[in-house]
Amino acid sequence: MGSEREEMRQRQMQVHQEAAASVLHARHRMGNTPTNASNACCFCWCCCCSCSCLTVRSEDETIQRSTFERRTEGNSYFDESAQPTLDDASSWTMSFERMMKSAAGRGCFRQFLRTEFSEENMMFWFACEELKKETNKTVVEEKVRQIYEDFISILSPKEVSLDSRVREVINRNMLEPTSHTYDDAQQQIYTLMQRDSYPRFINSSAYTDVLKSLEEPPPEP
Repeated sequence: MGSEREEMRQRQMQVHQEAAASVLHARHRMGNTPTNASNACCFCWCCCCSCSCLTVRSEDETIQRSTFERRTEGNSYFDESAQPTLDDASSWTMSFERMMKSAAGRGCFRQFLRTEFSEENMMFWFACEELKKETNKTVVEEKVRQIYEDFISILSPKEVSLDSRVREVINRNMLEPTSHTYDDAQQQIYTLMQRDSYPRFINSSAYTDVLKSLEEPPPEP
């Protein structure tokens, strides 16, 4: 078992390194090659290596993560202060898709994911939704890189769980980044939330409390 896990991790690292090279190639085409590209240890912007620049890179990633979190705070897509109606909240049991179409539903579900330490799944899904709206090629490539660093890199604290097939698809897509680079990965995470987290949310005390808070109090005698 231990050897299999080590082999899988080595394979993931290989995929990440190939993806890093792909993005570096794309940046070179754009004339945006990093000034430290001559240093082989800094080619790997996804942090697969163990060189001394990881300390600086770790500090940069902390700033990047907080920047992303600030971008999502107060966003109408994740308005955790949005108050649903009783009919709206009750309809969330119909389907995961129905709940995800509700701003209040997404906010309550995100709060629940936070308690399960899997909020990154919703954040990744949201980042992919935002990416698909972008049309500027330069901005698309930058967002693709940022999403990779935030959610795909094996050293990111917000790494989402993707199988090797999807990671290899991402690796190929990175050769020519587009607004649909992460479509397969987004679908896999959506399905994971639908099959795993969503049923637990619907059966949780958190959801029950939402319904109770919306129920009209009984008339006074």
